[in-house]
Amino acid sequence: MRVGVALFDGVEELDWAGPWEVLGMWSRRWPEDGIELVSVADDDRPVTCAKGIRVLPDLSWPTAGRLDVLIYPGGEGTQRQLGHGDPVHTRLTELADDGTLLASVCTGALVFAAAGLLRGRPATTHWRWLDRLRELDPTIDVRPDERFVDSGRIVTSAGVSAGIDMTLHLVSRLHSRERAAQVRRAIQYEPQPPV
Repeated sequence: MRVGVALFDGVEELDWAGPWEVLGMWSRRWPEDGIELVSVADDDRPVTCAKGIRVLPDLSWPTAGRLDVLIYPGGEGTQRQLGHGDPVHTRLTELADDGTLLASVCTGALVFAAAGLLRGRPATTHWRWLDRLRELDPTIDVRPDERFVDSGRIVTSAGVSAGIDMTLHLVSRLHSRERAAQVRRAIQYEPQPPV
Protein backbone atom coordinates (compact mmCIF):
# COMPACT_ATOMS: atom_id res chain seq x y z
CA MET A 1 0.00 0.00 0.00
CA ARG A 2 1.45 3.35 -1.08
CA VAL A 3 0.72 6.26 1.25
CA GLY A 4 1.57 9.85 0.38
CA VAL A 5 1.78 12.86 2.66
CA ALA A 6 1.34 16.16 0.83
CA LEU A 7 3.72 19.04 1.54
CA PHE A 8 3.44 22.67 0.46
CA ASP A 9 4.77 26.03 1.60
CA GLY A 10 2.97 27.10 4.76
CA VAL A 11 2.01 23.55 5.79
CA GLU A 12 1.54 23.16 9.54
CA GLU A 13 4.39 21.04 10.89
CA LEU A 14 2.47 18.74 13.23
CA ASP A 15 -0.36 18.33 10.70
CA TRP A 16 1.98 16.31 8.49
CA ALA A 17 4.60 15.16 11.01
CA GLY A 18 2.03 13.62 13.40
CA PRO A 19 0.53 11.35 10.73
CA TRP A 20 4.05 10.70 9.39
CA GLU A 21 5.12 9.45 12.84
CA VAL A 22 2.20 7.01 12.95
CA LEU A 23 2.64 5.79 9.38
CA GLY A 24 6.43 5.74 9.58
CA MET A 25 6.35 3.59 12.70
CA TRP A 26 3.84 1.26 11.05
CA SER A 27 5.91 0.87 7.89
CA ARG A 28 9.24 0.37 9.66
CA ARG A 29 8.21 -1.76 12.63
CA TRP A 30 5.90 -4.03 10.58
CA PRO A 31 7.47 -4.18 7.08
CA GLU A 32 5.46 -7.33 6.36
CA ASP A 33 2.36 -5.09 6.13
CA GLY A 34 3.79 -3.61 2.93
CA ILE A 35 3.37 0.09 3.64
CA GLU A 36 5.38 2.46 1.44
CA LEU A 37 5.40 6.01 2.83
CA VAL A 38 6.40 9.02 0.71
CA SER A 39 6.13 12.78 0.95
CA VAL A 40 4.98 14.64 -2.16
CA ALA A 41 5.21 18.32 -3.16
CA ASP A 42 4.95 20.43 -6.30
CA ASP A 43 8.67 19.97 -7.01
CA ASP A 44 11.81 18.73 -5.30
CA ARG A 45 12.76 22.07 -3.73
CA PRO A 46 12.67 22.50 0.06
CA VAL A 47 9.23 23.23 1.50
CA THR A 48 9.05 25.94 4.17
CA CYS A 49 6.51 25.00 6.82
CA ALA A 50 4.29 27.36 8.83
CA LYS A 51 6.68 27.67 11.78
CA GLY A 52 9.79 27.92 9.61
CA ILE A 53 11.25 24.42 9.42
CA ARG A 54 12.29 23.41 5.90
CA VAL A 55 11.86 19.87 4.61
CA LEU A 56 12.77 18.06 1.40
CA PRO A 57 9.96 16.08 -0.23
CA ASP A 58 10.64 12.56 -1.47
CA LEU A 59 8.76 13.05 -4.73
CA SER A 60 7.17 15.72 -6.89
CA TRP A 61 3.57 15.36 -8.05
CA PRO A 62 4.61 14.63 -11.66
CA THR A 63 6.75 11.68 -10.46
CA ALA A 64 4.56 10.47 -7.57
CA GLY A 65 2.68 7.76 -9.42
CA ARG A 66 -0.33 5.97 -7.93
CA LEU A 67 -1.20 6.54 -4.28
CA ASP A 68 -3.57 4.33 -2.30
CA VAL A 69 -3.89 6.91 0.49
CA LEU A 70 -3.12 10.63 0.62
CA ILE A 71 -2.81 12.62 3.84
CA TYR A 72 -3.50 16.30 3.14
CA PRO A 73 -2.40 18.52 6.04
CA GLY A 74 -3.52 22.02 6.91
CA GLY A 75 -1.71 25.23 7.70
CA GLU A 76 -1.64 28.79 6.45
CA GLY A 77 -0.55 27.53 3.03
CA THR A 78 -4.01 26.09 2.42
CA GLN A 79 -5.47 29.60 2.16
CA ARG A 80 -3.73 30.03 -1.21
CA GLN A 81 -5.38 26.81 -2.43
CA LEU A 82 -9.01 27.81 -1.95
CA GLY A 83 -9.53 29.86 -5.12
CA HIS A 84 -11.81 28.55 -7.84
CA GLY A 85 -9.92 26.36 -10.29
CA ASP A 86 -6.72 26.03 -8.25
CA PRO A 87 -4.60 23.28 -9.85
CA VAL A 88 -4.52 21.34 -6.57
CA HIS A 89 -8.32 20.85 -6.92
CA THR A 90 -7.83 19.00 -10.19
CA ARG A 91 -5.09 16.87 -8.67
CA LEU A 92 -7.23 15.92 -5.66
CA THR A 93 -10.25 15.18 -7.84
CA GLU A 94 -8.17 12.95 -10.10
CA LEU A 95 -6.79 11.08 -7.09
CA ALA A 96 -10.31 10.59 -5.71
CA ASP A 97 -11.55 9.40 -9.11
CA ASP A 98 -8.63 6.95 -9.22
CA GLY A 99 -9.74 5.42 -5.90
CA THR A 100 -7.22 7.08 -3.58
CA LEU A 101 -8.43 7.34 0.00
CA LEU A 102 -8.15 11.03 0.89
CA ALA A 103 -7.59 12.13 4.48
CA SER A 104 -7.20 15.71 5.68
CA VAL A 105 -5.86 17.29 8.83
CA CYS A 106 -7.11 20.67 10.04
CA THR A 107 -7.60 23.17 7.18
CA GLY A 108 -6.76 20.52 4.61
CA ALA A 109 -10.52 19.93 4.75
CA LEU A 110 -11.04 23.44 3.36
CA VAL A 111 -9.06 22.48 0.27
CA PHE A 112 -11.17 19.33 -0.10
CA ALA A 113 -14.31 21.47 0.20
CA ALA A 114 -13.06 24.02 -2.36
CA ALA A 115 -12.38 21.13 -4.75
CA GLY A 116 -15.98 19.92 -4.31
CA LEU A 117 -14.93 16.67 -2.65
CA LEU A 118 -17.00 17.13 0.52
CA ARG A 119 -20.31 17.86 -1.21
CA GLY A 120 -23.10 16.27 0.84
CA ARG A 121 -20.63 14.56 3.19
CA PRO A 122 -20.04 14.86 6.93
CA ALA A 123 -16.71 16.54 7.74
CA THR A 124 -14.76 18.46 10.34
CA THR A 125 -11.79 20.79 10.57
CA HIS A 126 -10.04 22.98 13.15
CA TRP A 127 -12.67 24.73 15.31
CA ARG A 128 -11.60 28.17 14.09
CA TRP A 129 -12.38 27.25 10.48
CA LEU A 130 -15.74 25.49 10.85
CA ASP A 131 -17.70 28.49 9.54
CA ARG A 132 -15.38 28.79 6.55
CA LEU A 133 -15.97 25.11 5.80
CA ARG A 134 -19.73 25.80 5.74
CA GLU A 135 -19.20 28.85 3.49
CA LEU A 136 -17.15 26.89 0.97
CA ASP A 137 -19.89 24.29 0.59
CA PRO A 138 -23.22 24.64 2.43
CA THR A 139 -24.08 20.99 1.64
CA ILE A 140 -21.37 19.74 4.03
CA ASP A 141 -22.68 18.20 7.25
CA VAL A 142 -20.18 20.00 9.50
CA ARG A 143 -19.39 18.02 12.66
CA PRO A 144 -17.88 20.53 15.14
CA ASP A 145 -17.54 18.08 18.03
CA GLU A 146 -15.79 15.26 16.18
CA ARG A 147 -12.02 14.79 16.23
CA PHE A 148 -12.24 13.00 12.89
CA VAL A 149 -15.00 11.99 10.51
CA ASP A 150 -14.75 8.93 8.25
CA SER A 151 -17.19 9.23 5.35
CA GLY A 152 -15.85 6.36 3.30
CA ARG A 153 -13.45 7.51 0.59
CA ILE A 154 -12.74 10.77 2.44
CA VAL A 155 -11.70 11.22 6.06
CA THR A 156 -11.33 14.63 7.72
CA SER A 157 -9.91 15.58 11.10
CA ALA A 158 -9.77 18.60 13.37
CA GLY A 159 -6.53 20.35 14.24
CA VAL A 160 -3.05 19.08 15.01
CA SER A 161 -3.28 16.10 17.42
CA ALA A 162 -6.61 15.05 15.89
CA GLY A 163 -4.56 14.16 12.81
CA ILE A 164 -2.69 11.58 14.87
CA ASP A 165 -6.00 10.15 16.10
CA MET A 166 -7.29 10.02 12.53
CA THR A 167 -4.16 8.29 11.28
CA LEU A 168 -4.38 5.65 14.01
CA HIS A 169 -7.99 5.16 12.88
CA LEU A 170 -6.69 4.67 9.32
CA VAL A 171 -4.25 2.00 10.52
CA SER A 172 -7.18 0.26 12.21
CA ARG A 173 -9.33 0.57 9.10
CA LEU A 174 -6.64 -0.48 6.63
CA HIS A 175 -5.13 -3.27 8.73
CA SER A 176 -6.59 -3.99 12.17
CA ARG A 177 -7.47 -2.50 15.52
CA GLU A 178 -4.68 -4.59 17.04
CA ARG A 179 -2.07 -3.12 14.68
CA ALA A 180 -3.30 0.41 15.42
CA ALA A 181 -2.94 -0.26 19.16
CA GLN A 182 0.56 -1.63 18.59
CA VAL A 183 1.55 1.48 16.63
CA ARG A 184 0.06 3.75 19.32
CA ARG A 185 2.10 1.96 22.00
CA ALA A 186 5.25 2.06 19.84
CA ILE A 187 5.10 5.84 19.47
CA GLN A 188 3.95 6.18 23.11
CA TYR A 189 0.98 8.30 22.11
CA GLU A 190 -0.78 8.72 25.44
CA PRO A 191 -2.31 12.19 25.44
CA GLN A 192 -2.70 13.53 28.96
CA PRO A 193 -2.14 17.27 28.61
CA PRO A 194 -1.13 19.08 31.80
CA VAL A 195 -3.59 21.91 31.14
